[in-house]
Amino acid sequence: MDRMILKGMKFFGYHGVFPEENKLGQQYYVDLELAIDLTKASQTDELDHTINYAELHALTKKIVGGKPVKLIEALAGNIASQLLDTYTMINEVTVRVTKPHPPFEIYFEGVVVELRRKRDVHGQIVPCWE
Repeated sequence: MDRMILKGMKFFGYHGVFPEENKLGQQYYVDLELAIDLTKASQTDELDHTINYAELHALTKKIVGGKPVKLIEALAGNIASQLLDTYTMINEVTVRVTKPHPPFEIYFEGVVVELRRKRDVHGQIVPCWE
């Protein structure tokens, strides 16, 4: 399966367990890795045969900037579900959400959650493991 990867997208959101996080907000980094058949797009050079990555970016921005959730696990799950619901061309999606500045004194590049989701044979969105 071919891959489309959107790496290092930056968005502002109001997610977190603590009230200050919901009030002040912070930046989040999101990476998407889509399993998608790009054969036809590579042969025809037509946008209609792929997924417009500007649309993927816009949808992800809307989710991250939208309704606050407590956990970045929930944020990543929302992104995965909405991408799979919106784009039937996506067979599987990996979503990485990085919260670079958690609200406690610790020095690292951030905490990252990575979720992988796909459609099963019945069309249900399910976790996938290797």
